[in-house]
Amino acid sequence: MSGNPTFVSPFHRPRCLAAAAPAGKAKLTHPGKAILAGGIAGGIEICITFPTEYVKTQLQLDEKANPPRYKGIVDCVKQTVDGHGVRGLYRGLSSLLYGSIPKAAVRYYTQTYNHFLSNKMRDENGKLDSTRGLFCGLGAGMAEAVVVVCPMETVKVKFIHDQSSANPKYRGFFHGVGEIIRTEGLRGTYQGLTATVLKQGSNQAIRFYVMTSLRNWYKGDDPNKAINPLVTGAFGAFAGAVSVFGNTPLDVIKTRMQGLEAHKYKSTLDCAVKIMKHEGPKAFYKGTVPRLGRVCMDVAIVFIIYEEVVKVLNKVWKTD
Repeated sequence: MSGNPTFVSPFHRPRCLAAAAPAGKAKLTHPGKAILAGGIAGGIEICITFPTEYVKTQLQLDEKANPPRYKGIVDCVKQTVDGHGVRGLYRGLSSLLYGSIPKAAVRYYTQTYNHFLSNKMRDENGKLDSTRGLFCGLGAGMAEAVVVVCPMETVKVKFIHDQSSANPKYRGFFHGVGEIIRTEGLRGTYQGLTATVLKQGSNQAIRFYVMTSLRNWYKGDDPNKAINPLVTGAFGAFAGAVSVFGNTPLDVIKTRMQGLEAHKYKSTLDCAVKIMKHEGPKAFYKGTVPRLGRVCMDVAIVFIIYEEVVKVLNKVWKTD
């Protein structure tokens, strides 16, 4: 395939690829536009859905042994708004917002490689089987976890946890990051790396596996059969939902390993053992509902916004 490869999210395939045009004939998105559009779409999405991310994180940090601070989703929202106003539901947003374009860049290049790799792994009929799709997703997820997701998530979790502490110490994004580095070094922004790699890797692996399975089922014996963008979006939402139920336990462990009380855990395994011992298996699925809500909204929002942003960029940024 000639030209620049197209930005592809793990649950969304832009229309330029959806048509499955013959090699060399598809109109592809310029890498700079793809990265910028992906970052802008991701930034808009997180601004809209962040309250669900905030609630999910607070519920996952809430330990049964303490006793628990929140009775559920509604109580978490109520306590936050009562104590900090609506703005409190956006605590920690800045880390994900600042990281949206770097994350889009990392995702673009990892998935560019995966697009190349998946083409190499297709059979003689041009079909990519589900198992190979799973490994493509696993590689993409692990790469972005190490390069950008872990520090973004660590800062986000610390900021959210800090707000519910008796004496909050972070006065803003730059002050907070500076304090973390001053007291813990750069390592303090990479807490829970193993759990993050496992969570992000499994997240993308599950989504790629499910998406590949659904695409193959839909296309049947015709690998060049076009898929309606709305069908792709529905497949993406389903794949996202499956990933939520499949790896929320890893997400809970990751959150605990990145919180202000992470020092209680010797390792990822030790964290899992202590959660099971003191809180039982149900604790591994804390925050499932708000996380599921965000994933479904994420698919719908990014699916719509990404292509609209690309259209605007095509008007103001001429690359042909």
